[in-house]
Amino acid sequence: MHIHILGICGTFMGGLAALAREAGHRVTGCDAGVYPPMSDQLRALGIELIEGYGADQMALQPDMYVVGNVVSRARLADGSPKFPLMEAILESGAPYTSGPQWLSEHVLHHPSCPRHVLAVAGTHGKTTTTSMLAWILECAGLAPGFLVGGVPLDFGISARLGAASRPVAGAGPSGREPLFVIEADEYDTAFFDKRSKFVHYRPRTAVFNNLEFDHADIFENLAAIERQFHHLARTVPGSGRIVVNGLEESLARVLHQGCWSEVSSFGAVVSDFSAEGEPGAFDVLHRGRKVARLEWQLTGTHNQLNALAAIAAADHVGVSPAQACEALARFQNVKRRMELRGIAGGVSVYDDFAHHPTAIRTTLDGLRRKLGSQARILAVFEPRSNTMKLGAMKSQLPWSLESADLVFCHTAGLDWDAAEALQPLGAGARTAGDIATLVDQIRAAAQPGDHVVCMSNGGFGGIHARLLAALQPAA
Repeated sequence: MHIHILGICGTFMGGLAALAREAGHRVTGCDAGVYPPMSDQLRALGIELIEGYGADQMALQPDMYVVGNVVSRARLADGSPKFPLMEAILESGAPYTSGPQWLSEHVLHHPSCPRHVLAVAGTHGKTTTTSMLAWILECAGLAPGFLVGGVPLDFGISARLGAASRPVAGAGPSGREPLFVIEADEYDTAFFDKRSKFVHYRPRTAVFNNLEFDHADIFENLAAIERQFHHLARTVPGSGRIVVNGLEESLARVLHQGCWSEVSSFGAVVSDFSAEGEPGAFDVLHRGRKVARLEWQLTGTHNQLNALAAIAAADHVGVSPAQACEALARFQNVKRRMELRGIAGGVSVYDDFAHHPTAIRTTLDGLRRKLGSQARILAVFEPRSNTMKLGAMKSQLPWSLESADLVFCHTAGLDWDAAEALQPLGAGARTAGDIATLVDQIRAAAQPGDHVVCMSNGGFGGIHARLLAALQPAA
Protein backbone atom coordinates (compact mmCIF):
# COMPACT_ATOMS: atom_id res chain seq x y z
CA MET A 1 0.00 0.00 0.00
CA HIS A 2 0.95 3.66 -0.21
CA ILE A 3 0.97 5.39 3.17
CA HIS A 4 1.53 9.09 3.75
CA ILE A 5 2.81 9.91 7.25
CA LEU A 6 2.01 13.23 8.93
CA GLY A 7 4.82 14.13 11.36
CA ILE A 8 7.31 11.71 9.82
CA CYS A 9 10.50 13.15 11.35
CA GLY A 10 9.69 12.22 14.95
CA THR A 11 11.63 9.26 16.29
CA PHE A 12 8.60 6.96 16.48
CA MET A 13 7.04 7.94 13.16
CA GLY A 14 10.41 7.88 11.41
CA GLY A 15 11.01 4.37 12.74
CA LEU A 16 7.54 3.33 11.59
CA ALA A 17 8.32 4.72 8.12
CA ALA A 18 11.51 2.66 7.95
CA LEU A 19 9.62 -0.50 8.93
CA ALA A 20 6.87 0.14 6.38
CA ARG A 21 9.45 0.72 3.64
CA GLU A 22 11.29 -2.48 4.60
CA ALA A 23 7.97 -4.37 4.44
CA GLY A 24 7.53 -3.26 0.83
CA HIS A 25 5.06 -0.39 1.16
CA ARG A 26 5.43 2.91 -0.65
CA VAL A 27 6.04 5.58 1.97
CA THR A 28 5.85 9.36 1.72
CA GLY A 29 5.59 11.86 4.54
CA CYS A 30 5.55 15.44 5.71
CA ASP A 31 6.68 17.47 8.69
CA ALA A 32 7.28 21.06 9.70
CA GLY A 33 10.95 21.95 9.39
CA VAL A 34 12.01 18.58 7.96
CA TYR A 35 15.17 18.01 9.97
CA PRO A 36 18.07 15.59 10.47
CA PRO A 37 19.06 13.05 11.57
CA MET A 38 15.71 11.40 10.80
CA SER A 39 15.31 13.29 7.50
CA ASP A 40 18.71 12.02 6.32
CA GLN A 41 17.86 8.45 7.36
CA LEU A 42 14.50 8.57 5.58
CA ARG A 43 15.85 10.07 2.35
CA ALA A 44 18.53 7.36 2.31
CA LEU A 45 15.66 4.85 2.32
CA GLY A 46 14.11 6.53 -0.72
CA ILE A 47 11.23 8.09 1.23
CA GLU A 48 9.90 11.34 -0.25
CA LEU A 49 9.66 14.10 2.37
CA ILE A 50 7.45 17.16 1.97
CA GLU A 51 7.88 20.35 3.98
CA GLY A 52 4.77 21.46 5.88
CA TYR A 53 1.18 20.25 6.11
CA GLY A 54 -0.36 21.77 2.98
CA ALA A 55 -3.72 20.49 1.77
CA ASP A 56 -2.20 20.10 -1.72
CA GLN A 57 -0.71 16.81 -0.48
CA MET A 58 -4.16 15.29 -0.99
CA ALA A 59 -3.08 14.92 -4.63
CA LEU A 60 -0.81 12.05 -3.54
CA GLN A 61 -3.97 9.94 -3.00
CA PRO A 62 -2.36 7.39 -0.65
CA ASP A 63 -4.20 4.29 0.50
CA MET A 64 -3.88 5.49 4.10
CA TYR A 65 -2.86 8.62 5.96
CA VAL A 66 -0.93 7.79 9.15
CA VAL A 67 -1.27 10.65 11.63
CA GLY A 68 1.38 11.46 14.25
CA ASN A 69 0.47 12.91 17.63
CA VAL A 70 2.13 16.21 16.70
CA VAL A 71 -0.96 16.86 14.53
CA SER A 72 -4.00 18.58 16.04
CA ARG A 73 -7.12 20.60 15.15
CA ALA A 74 -5.39 23.77 16.41
CA ARG A 75 -6.02 27.15 14.79
CA LEU A 76 -3.53 29.95 14.14
CA ALA A 77 -4.06 33.51 15.35
CA ASP A 78 -5.89 34.41 12.12
CA GLY A 79 -8.29 31.48 12.57
CA SER A 80 -6.81 29.33 9.81
CA PRO A 81 -5.97 25.67 10.61
CA LYS A 82 -2.43 24.87 11.78
CA PHE A 83 -2.64 21.56 9.89
CA PRO A 84 -4.59 22.19 6.64
CA LEU A 85 -3.83 18.68 5.38
CA MET A 86 -5.61 17.12 8.36
CA GLU A 87 -8.66 19.31 7.78
CA ALA A 88 -8.70 18.23 4.12
CA ILE A 89 -8.45 14.56 5.10
CA LEU A 90 -11.42 14.92 7.43
CA GLU A 91 -13.50 16.84 4.86
CA SER A 92 -12.81 14.30 2.10
CA GLY A 93 -13.54 11.23 4.21
CA ALA A 94 -10.13 9.78 3.23
CA PRO A 95 -8.93 6.86 5.39
CA TYR A 96 -6.60 7.74 8.27
CA THR A 97 -5.21 6.03 11.34
CA SER A 98 -2.66 6.59 14.09
CA GLY A 99 0.93 5.41 13.97
CA PRO A 100 0.60 2.89 16.82
CA GLN A 101 -2.58 1.40 15.35
CA TRP A 102 -1.04 1.06 11.85
CA LEU A 103 2.06 -0.53 13.38
CA SER A 104 -0.04 -3.02 15.35
CA GLU A 105 -2.21 -4.05 12.41
CA HIS A 106 0.45 -4.18 9.69
CA VAL A 107 3.63 -5.20 11.52
CA LEU A 108 3.20 -6.47 15.09
CA HIS A 109 0.04 -8.52 14.64
CA HIS A 110 -0.41 -8.94 10.89
CA PRO A 111 -2.19 -12.29 10.29
CA SER A 112 0.53 -13.46 7.88
CA CYS A 113 3.33 -12.94 10.42
CA PRO A 114 2.20 -12.35 14.04
CA ARG A 115 5.07 -11.40 16.33
CA HIS A 116 5.87 -12.01 19.98
CA VAL A 117 6.05 -8.42 21.16
CA LEU A 118 8.35 -7.43 24.02
CA ALA A 119 7.31 -3.92 25.11
CA VAL A 120 9.41 -1.73 27.42
CA ALA A 121 7.42 0.89 29.36
CA GLY A 122 8.48 3.33 32.08
CA THR A 123 9.00 6.99 32.84
CA HIS A 124 12.77 6.64 32.46
CA GLY A 125 15.15 4.31 30.67
CA LYS A 126 12.80 3.08 27.92
CA THR A 127 15.21 3.71 25.05
CA THR A 128 18.23 2.28 26.85
CA THR A 129 16.41 -0.81 28.15
CA THR A 130 14.77 -1.47 24.76
CA SER A 131 18.20 -1.27 23.13
CA MET A 132 19.70 -3.60 25.77
CA LEU A 133 16.95 -6.15 25.24
CA ALA A 134 17.21 -6.06 21.45
CA TRP A 135 21.00 -6.51 21.70
CA ILE A 136 20.66 -9.46 24.09
CA LEU A 137 18.26 -11.20 21.70
CA GLU A 138 20.49 -10.40 18.73
CA CYS A 139 23.54 -11.90 20.45
CA ALA A 140 21.47 -15.00 21.28
CA GLY A 141 20.85 -15.53 17.56
CA LEU A 142 17.14 -14.65 17.69
CA ALA A 143 17.32 -11.85 15.05
CA PRO A 144 14.66 -9.62 16.65
CA GLY A 145 12.87 -6.76 15.01
CA PHE A 146 12.80 -3.53 16.98
CA LEU A 147 11.61 0.05 17.14
CA VAL A 148 13.59 2.29 19.47
CA GLY A 149 13.14 5.99 20.20
CA GLY A 150 16.83 6.58 19.56
CA VAL A 151 19.74 5.03 17.71
CA PRO A 152 21.39 2.05 19.47
CA LEU A 153 25.10 2.23 18.69
CA ASP A 154 25.27 -1.57 18.33
CA PHE A 155 22.78 -1.50 15.43
CA GLY A 156 23.25 1.98 13.94
CA ILE A 157 19.53 2.18 13.05
CA SER A 158 16.41 2.89 15.10
CA ALA A 159 14.12 0.24 13.57
CA ARG A 160 14.07 -3.00 11.58
CA LEU A 161 11.61 -5.84 10.94
CA GLY A 162 13.90 -8.69 12.02
CA ALA A 163 13.59 -12.34 11.00
CA ALA A 164 10.26 -13.58 9.62
CA SER A 165 10.39 -16.61 11.94
CA ARG A 166 12.27 -17.27 15.15
CA PRO A 167 15.65 -18.85 14.33
CA VAL A 168 15.59 -20.77 17.62
CA ALA A 169 12.06 -21.85 18.50
CA GLY A 170 10.81 -21.23 22.02
CA ALA A 171 8.35 -23.14 24.16
CA GLY A 172 4.60 -23.15 23.64
CA PRO A 173 2.32 -22.56 20.65
CA SER A 174 3.73 -19.07 20.04
CA GLY A 175 7.33 -20.27 20.27
CA ARG A 176 7.97 -19.88 16.54
CA GLU A 177 6.67 -16.33 16.34
CA PRO A 178 9.43 -13.85 15.44
CA LEU A 179 10.42 -11.48 18.23
CA PHE A 180 9.86 -7.73 18.14
CA VAL A 181 11.15 -5.34 20.83
CA ILE A 182 9.43 -1.97 21.08
CA GLU A 183 9.80 1.11 23.23
CA ALA A 184 6.34 1.50 24.76
CA ASP A 185 5.46 5.13 25.33
CA GLU A 186 2.70 6.26 27.71
CA TYR A 187 2.13 9.52 25.78
CA ASP A 188 -1.18 9.72 23.96
CA THR A 189 -1.68 8.15 20.53
CA ALA A 190 -3.22 10.94 18.40
CA PHE A 191 -5.62 13.86 18.64
CA PHE A 192 -8.47 11.40 17.96
CA ASP A 193 -7.18 8.64 20.27
CA LYS A 194 -6.15 9.83 23.73
CA ARG A 195 -5.10 6.39 24.99
CA SER A 196 -1.41 5.78 25.59
CA LYS A 197 0.46 4.50 22.53
CA PHE A 198 1.41 1.27 24.26
CA VAL A 199 -2.14 -0.10 24.53
CA HIS A 200 -1.98 -0.84 20.79
CA TYR A 201 1.03 -3.16 21.03
CA ARG A 202 -0.52 -6.20 22.85
CA PRO A 203 2.78 -7.57 24.20
CA ARG A 204 3.44 -11.08 25.45
CA THR A 205 6.35 -9.70 27.48
CA ALA A 206 5.84 -6.29 29.11
CA VAL A 207 8.50 -4.44 31.10
CA PHE A 208 7.27 -1.93 33.70
CA ASN A 209 10.62 -0.28 34.37
CA ASN A 210 9.53 2.56 36.69
CA LEU A 211 6.69 5.03 37.01
CA GLU A 212 6.41 8.56 38.32
CA PHE A 213 4.59 11.73 37.34
CA ASP A 214 5.43 13.17 33.92
CA HIS A 215 3.65 14.63 30.87
CA ALA A 216 1.85 17.27 32.90
CA ASP A 217 0.37 18.59 29.65
CA ILE A 218 -1.88 15.52 29.25
CA PHE A 219 -2.00 13.77 32.64
CA GLU A 220 -3.61 15.39 35.67
CA ASN A 221 -1.70 13.35 38.25
CA LEU A 222 0.23 10.12 38.83
CA ALA A 223 -2.97 8.11 39.30
CA ALA A 224 -3.98 8.96 35.72
CA ILE A 225 -0.72 7.48 34.40
CA GLU A 226 -1.08 4.43 36.64
CA ARG A 227 -4.48 3.86 35.03
CA GLN A 228 -2.87 3.80 31.58
CA PHE A 229 -0.22 1.32 32.78
CA HIS A 230 -3.01 -0.89 34.06
CA HIS A 231 -4.65 -0.74 30.63
CA LEU A 232 -1.37 -2.13 29.28
CA ALA A 233 -1.35 -4.87 31.94
CA ARG A 234 -4.85 -5.87 30.83
CA THR A 235 -3.58 -6.62 27.31
CA VAL A 236 -0.89 -9.13 28.39
CA PRO A 237 -2.12 -12.76 27.97
CA GLY A 238 -2.13 -15.29 30.79
CA SER A 239 0.91 -17.03 29.30
CA GLY A 240 2.69 -13.68 29.09
CA ARG A 241 5.06 -12.09 31.57
CA ILE A 242 5.04 -8.68 33.23
CA VAL A 243 8.54 -7.71 34.33
CA VAL A 244 8.13 -5.17 37.12
CA ASN A 245 10.49 -3.00 39.17
CA GLY A 246 10.02 -4.19 42.75
CA LEU A 247 11.26 -0.87 44.15
CA GLU A 248 8.36 1.18 42.78
CA GLU A 249 5.25 1.67 44.92
CA SER A 250 3.43 3.15 41.93
CA LEU A 251 3.88 -0.11 39.98
CA ALA A 252 2.70 -2.15 42.97
CA ARG A 253 -0.50 -0.06 42.88
CA VAL A 254 -0.84 -0.75 39.14
CA LEU A 255 -0.69 -4.52 39.59
CA HIS A 256 -2.94 -4.34 42.65
CA GLN A 257 -5.70 -3.13 40.32
CA GLY A 258 -5.62 -6.57 38.72
CA CYS A 259 -3.07 -8.86 37.07
CA TRP A 260 -3.75 -11.96 34.97
CA SER A 261 -0.21 -12.82 33.83
CA GLU A 262 3.01 -14.21 35.27
CA VAL A 263 4.94 -11.51 37.15
CA SER A 264 8.73 -11.42 37.37
CA SER A 265 10.16 -8.73 39.64
CA PHE A 266 13.58 -7.08 39.69
CA GLY A 267 15.52 -4.53 41.69
CA ALA A 268 14.53 -5.14 45.31
CA VAL A 269 16.49 -7.58 47.48
CA VAL A 270 13.60 -10.04 47.54
CA SER A 271 12.92 -9.77 43.80
CA ASP A 272 13.20 -12.59 41.26
CA PHE A 273 16.18 -10.79 39.71
CA SER A 274 18.47 -8.64 41.83
CA ALA A 275 22.02 -7.25 41.76
CA GLU A 276 24.88 -7.48 44.23
CA GLY A 277 27.76 -5.09 43.76
CA GLU A 278 28.50 -1.72 42.17
CA PRO A 279 26.68 -0.70 38.95
CA GLY A 280 29.84 -1.13 36.85
CA ALA A 281 30.53 -4.71 38.03
CA PHE A 282 27.91 -6.82 39.79
CA ASP A 283 26.54 -10.31 40.30
CA VAL A 284 23.08 -11.09 38.97
CA LEU A 285 20.99 -13.11 41.42
CA HIS A 286 17.89 -15.12 40.58
CA ARG A 287 15.82 -15.60 43.74
CA GLY A 288 18.94 -15.07 45.83
CA ARG A 289 21.22 -17.42 43.88
CA LYS A 290 24.04 -16.08 41.71
CA VAL A 291 23.39 -16.94 38.05
CA ALA A 292 25.68 -14.50 36.19
CA ARG A 293 28.11 -11.61 36.53
CA LEU A 294 28.16 -8.39 34.52
CA GLU A 295 31.18 -6.13 34.11
CA TRP A 296 30.58 -3.34 31.60
CA GLN A 297 31.19 0.32 30.73
CA LEU A 298 27.87 1.83 31.82
CA THR A 299 27.48 3.75 35.07
CA GLY A 300 24.70 4.50 37.53
CA THR A 301 22.19 2.52 39.55
CA HIS A 302 19.57 3.33 36.90
CA ASN A 303 21.52 1.37 34.29
CA GLN A 304 21.98 -1.52 36.73
CA LEU A 305 18.18 -1.64 37.05
CA ASN A 306 17.74 -1.28 33.28
CA ALA A 307 20.03 -4.29 32.85
CA LEU A 308 18.04 -6.41 35.33
CA ALA A 309 14.82 -5.51 33.49
CA ALA A 310 16.30 -6.56 30.13
CA ILE A 311 17.72 -9.79 31.62
CA ALA A 312 14.32 -10.72 33.13
CA ALA A 313 12.51 -10.00 29.84
CA ALA A 314 15.03 -12.01 27.78
CA ASP A 315 14.63 -14.90 30.24
CA HIS A 316 10.96 -15.10 29.23
CA VAL A 317 11.94 -16.04 25.65
CA GLY A 318 14.60 -18.54 26.66
CA VAL A 319 17.79 -16.48 26.92
CA SER A 320 19.68 -17.28 30.12
CA PRO A 321 20.98 -14.54 32.42
CA ALA A 322 24.54 -15.69 31.65
CA GLN A 323 23.94 -15.24 27.90
CA ALA A 324 22.32 -11.86 28.56
CA CYS A 325 25.26 -10.64 30.64
CA GLU A 326 27.73 -11.75 28.00
CA ALA A 327 25.86 -9.57 25.49
CA LEU A 328 25.57 -6.59 27.86
CA ALA A 329 29.30 -6.69 28.54
CA ARG A 330 29.68 -5.60 24.89
CA PHE A 331 26.70 -3.21 24.85
CA GLN A 332 27.65 0.21 23.47
CA ASN A 333 24.57 2.12 24.69
CA VAL A 334 22.52 4.60 22.68
CA LYS A 335 23.31 7.90 21.04
CA ARG A 336 22.70 10.79 23.43
CA ARG A 337 23.02 8.65 26.56
CA MET A 338 26.14 10.07 28.27
CA GLU A 339 27.67 10.24 24.81
CA LEU A 340 31.14 11.83 24.89
CA ARG A 341 31.02 14.40 22.09
CA GLY A 342 34.64 15.46 22.43
CA ILE A 343 37.41 16.89 24.58
CA ALA A 344 38.71 20.44 24.12
CA GLY A 345 41.18 22.28 26.32
CA GLY A 346 41.17 19.30 28.66
CA VAL A 347 37.40 19.62 29.18
CA SER A 348 35.15 16.63 28.35
CA VAL A 349 31.75 17.49 26.81
CA TYR A 350 28.89 14.95 27.00
CA ASP A 351 25.43 14.83 25.44
CA ASP A 352 22.57 13.26 27.41
CA PHE A 353 18.82 13.01 26.86
CA ALA A 354 17.90 13.56 30.55
CA HIS A 355 15.09 16.10 30.96
CA HIS A 356 13.02 14.93 33.96
CA PRO A 357 14.45 15.79 37.43
CA THR A 358 14.83 12.13 38.38
CA ALA A 359 16.66 11.37 35.12
CA ILE A 360 18.93 14.39 35.61
CA ARG A 361 19.80 13.26 39.14
CA THR A 362 20.52 9.64 38.16
CA THR A 363 22.64 10.75 35.19
CA LEU A 364 24.77 13.06 37.34
CA ASP A 365 24.96 10.58 40.22
CA GLY A 366 26.22 7.91 37.85
CA LEU A 367 28.96 10.16 36.51
CA ARG A 368 29.91 11.29 40.03
CA ARG A 369 30.24 7.68 41.15
CA LYS A 370 32.49 6.97 38.17
CA LEU A 371 34.68 10.08 38.54
CA GLY A 372 34.92 10.27 42.32
CA SER A 373 34.76 13.41 44.43
CA GLN A 374 37.78 15.24 43.03
CA ALA A 375 36.67 15.90 39.43
CA ARG A 376 34.33 18.80 38.72
CA ILE A 377 30.99 18.26 36.98
CA LEU A 378 29.34 21.17 35.16
CA ALA A 379 25.66 20.45 34.49
CA VAL A 380 24.11 22.29 31.55
CA PHE A 381 20.39 21.78 30.90
CA GLU A 382 17.30 23.22 29.28
CA PRO A 383 13.80 22.59 30.67
CA ARG A 384 12.38 21.74 27.23
CA SER A 385 9.79 19.00 27.75
CA ASN A 386 6.15 20.09 28.05
CA THR A 387 6.18 19.08 31.71
CA MET A 388 9.25 21.19 32.49
CA LYS A 389 8.03 24.16 30.44
CA LEU A 390 4.90 24.21 32.58
CA GLY A 391 7.09 24.45 35.68
CA ALA A 392 5.37 21.44 37.24
CA MET A 393 8.66 20.09 38.62
CA LYS A 394 10.77 23.22 39.08
CA SER A 395 10.93 22.69 42.84
CA GLN A 396 12.76 19.38 42.26
CA LEU A 397 15.56 20.91 40.18
CA PRO A 398 17.95 21.79 43.05
CA TRP A 399 17.64 18.19 44.32
CA SER A 400 18.25 16.78 40.85
CA LEU A 401 21.44 18.84 40.38
CA GLU A 402 23.10 18.21 43.76
CA SER A 403 25.93 16.12 42.28
CA ALA A 404 27.10 18.96 40.03
CA ASP A 405 29.68 21.53 41.06
CA LEU A 406 28.28 24.22 38.76
CA VAL A 407 24.88 24.46 37.04
CA PHE A 408 23.93 26.34 33.86
CA CYS A 409 20.30 26.63 32.72
CA HIS A 410 18.95 27.75 29.34
CA THR A 411 15.78 29.72 30.11
CA ALA A 412 14.37 30.55 26.66
CA GLY A 413 10.64 29.82 26.35
CA LEU A 414 9.98 29.47 30.09
CA ASP A 415 7.06 31.19 31.81
CA TRP A 416 8.63 30.70 35.26
CA ASP A 417 11.76 32.10 36.89
CA ALA A 418 14.56 29.52 36.62
CA ALA A 419 16.97 31.67 38.65
CA GLU A 420 14.51 31.70 41.54
CA ALA A 421 13.94 27.94 41.27
CA LEU A 422 17.70 27.31 41.38
CA GLN A 423 18.33 29.74 44.24
CA PRO A 424 18.95 26.92 46.79
CA LEU A 425 22.11 26.08 44.81
CA GLY A 426 23.51 29.55 45.54
CA ALA A 427 26.32 31.04 43.44
CA GLY A 428 26.90 27.68 41.76
CA ALA A 429 23.89 28.19 39.46
CA ARG A 430 23.72 30.51 36.45
CA THR A 431 21.01 31.12 33.85
CA ALA A 432 21.00 32.49 30.31
CA GLY A 433 18.25 33.27 27.82
CA ASP A 434 20.29 32.37 24.74
CA ILE A 435 22.84 29.72 23.75
CA ALA A 436 25.65 32.19 22.98
CA THR A 437 25.54 33.64 26.49
CA LEU A 438 25.35 30.14 27.98
CA VAL A 439 28.45 29.06 26.03
CA ASP A 440 30.32 32.17 27.22
CA GLN A 441 29.39 31.43 30.84
CA ILE A 442 30.58 27.83 30.60
CA ARG A 443 33.80 28.76 28.79
CA ALA A 444 34.64 31.30 31.52
CA ALA A 445 34.03 28.77 34.30
CA ALA A 446 35.49 25.58 32.80
CA GLN A 447 38.92 24.30 33.77
CA PRO A 448 41.08 21.47 32.37
CA GLY A 449 39.85 18.17 33.81
CA ASP A 450 36.22 19.31 34.04
CA HIS A 451 33.29 17.24 32.73
CA VAL A 452 30.46 19.21 31.08
CA VAL A 453 27.15 17.32 30.77
CA CYS A 454 24.60 18.91 28.40
CA MET A 455 21.09 17.58 29.09
CA SER A 456 18.06 18.10 26.86
CA ASN A 457 15.43 16.12 24.96
CA GLY A 458 16.01 18.39 21.95
CA GLY A 459 18.93 19.60 19.84
CA PHE A 460 19.87 22.25 22.47
CA GLY A 461 20.86 24.70 19.73
CA GLY A 462 23.94 22.69 18.77
CA ILE A 463 25.54 23.63 22.08
CA HIS A 464 27.91 20.64 22.10
CA ALA A 465 29.79 21.65 18.94
CA ARG A 466 29.72 25.32 19.97
CA LEU A 467 31.19 24.48 23.37
CA LEU A 468 33.95 22.32 21.90
CA ALA A 469 34.87 25.13 19.51
CA ALA A 470 34.84 27.74 22.29
CA LEU A 471 36.96 25.58 24.61
CA GLN A 472 39.72 25.01 22.05
CA PRO A 473 42.95 26.69 23.23
CA ALA A 474 43.94 29.74 21.21
CA ALA A 475 46.53 28.93 18.54
